Amino acid sequence: MSSDDRLIEKLQTLQSQYAELSLQLESPEVLTDHNQVRTLSIKKAALAPVVEGYQRYQSLLNEAAELGEALTGDDPELAEMAKEELPEIESQAAQQLESIKSTLVTTDDLAVGSVILEIRAGTGGDEAGLWARDLLEVYTRYASTRGWTVEEMSMDTDPSVGGIRHAVLNFKGQGVWQCLSFESGVHSVKRVPATETQGRVHTSTCTVAVLPEPEAVEVNIDWANDVDEHITTAQGPGGQNVNKVATAVQMRHKPTGVEVRMQESKSQAQNRDKAKRLLTARVYEIEQAKINSERDESRRAQIGTAQRSEKIRVYRYQDNIVADQRLSEKFNKNLVIDNAELGPIFDALIEQQTAGRLAAL
Repeated sequence: MSSDDRLIEKLQTLQSQYAELSLQLESPEVLTDHNQVRTLSIKKAALAPVVEGYQRYQSLLNEAAELGEALTGDDPELAEMAKEELPEIESQAAQQLESIKSTLVTTDDLAVGSVILEIRAGTGGDEAGLWARDLLEVYTRYASTRGWTVEEMSMDTDPSVGGIRHAVLNFKGQGVWQCLSFESGVHSVKRVPATETQGRVHTSTCTVAVLPEPEAVEVNIDWANDVDEHITTAQGPGGQNVNKVATAVQMRHKPTGVEVRMQESKSQAQNRDKAKRLLTARVYEIEQAKINSERDESRRAQIGTAQRSEKIRVYRYQDNIVADQRLSEKFNKNLVIDNAELGPIFDALIEQQTAGRLAAL
């Protein structure tokens, strides 16, 4: 089977999935569950460009077939017209197939409509916490421009200077994974900190991890046997309820050793729900990493799994420049940080990633 034959087979499968999603979204049971409607709608929207492109391709093939029949028919004038038009239609069909490939390699990314973003202060003391806070504010403001919803799951702040030690947030909406997946790694800032009295430029870092929030069917966790759960009082400031009532939930996934702790809510049930979601996402990431490690290097590059330890971006305040280590283009710091204009960076990274994936097909 040729690569184009495999592509057509894949497109037919996606077309069937699109039709099934359309039927599900018309189901009364689904329509009463707004969470399910949002999830299915995001998946359908991700498939729509591919399916529509494939329908256009099929239409061109049908037109080419009709012209081919006219070419061998009894009508000389019709045959002459077909002779002139057929090459152009065949060329359009070939171009359409190439266009479908470009759309197809981003479909899986677009289908993920919920991610968990963790940000943690790195080197740089108090300034690292302030930098983590500033960067997180950029993400939340960008999310607002995209119409994404943001849920704070956990927040460990430094009340003395107003920085963030560690935060976990959930971003939901179309395109969250396609964009925010590029943010996993180390973000380095070079600027004069608010805490600096001598006007010296300091270098500080924060680490970002972005995990796709999988559906329950995608991760097989035996909650009864594989997970240890402990209920404790919360740690840190927060008043009598936080420190004296046992509402904090700590979970450990025994097969992988992954541990999570949630204590933000005064409700034990809410903390348990958030802990389960975060644990599921981290276990999912480990399982995906195992799958990726079994594939060759070109495939790993195609998927684009950034390591958290990699420095991916430097923000140089004195030069008003943001330099992404994966791109040759530089970006205006004021636009990125002050206006939360992350779109141009994401567009350039998506274009680069798409080209790499197409080359690996």
